[in-house]
Amino acid sequence: HERIRQSVAMFGSLFNNIYILHKNRSGAVINTKKVPLSYAPKSKFLERIREHADLDTENKVALKLPRMSFEINNIQYDAQRQLPKSNYIKCKGSDCDGAPDGTAYKIYGGVPYLVGFELNVYGKQHDDCLQVVEQIVPFFNPQYTIHMKPLAGFSDIIEDVPLILQSVSFSDNFEGSLEERRIIIYTLTFEMKVMFYGPTPQTPRKVIEIIDVDYFDDTLTGSTSYKG
Repeated sequence: HERIRQSVAMFGSLFNNIYILHKNRSGAVINTKKVPLSYAPKSKFLERIREHADLDTENKVALKLPRMSFEINNIQYDAQRQLPKSNYIKCKGSDCDGAPDGTAYKIYGGVPYLVGFELNVYGKQHDDCLQVVEQIVPFFNPQYTIHMKPLAGFSDIIEDVPLILQSVSFSDNFEGSLEERRIIIYTLTFEMKVMFYGPTPQTPRKVIEIIDVDYFDDTLTGSTSYKG
């Protein structure tokens, strides 16, 4: 069902519209920059930055900062959210894409997992990185709930996926001379609670719409006596 692909796309869409402002001494805005975002490990960006660290060399184009990158760093089973294996979801045929009326699909409950994400913010100045961080943390208290449709073809099944901000840390990797490039990195770690589902049935089941029940009134009328 491409749940990991959906999770990566949903996570990235939360942070792909962040801007920073540069101001002069009087407080007037000089320019506005959109912070680029890409899926890549932190080590890859650090290597690209260090390859063109010499700012005095004109024939080298340095990687523009600030920018952001994110990646999945772990996937683990979440036993606290596990429900009985016999639980299932029944979707009426009229609500499912392509299913005839009067039928329904029976889908067994998913398996809970925790998907860890790491978001890295790179910058030359603390102010640039802090502007990015301060646009993110107010939405996590400490979690932000995402609504998504986990199963393709079942449009009425909507799942609430909590995204929890675990920690915020930073590092300053400036250890060289004044000519070398300074790299400030803010790292935000997240945890997404995802459900993984098994195969969905290809053949829908009939829905019981009418039930005929024959019954009779066995209430005793009048007085009766009983001898044991």
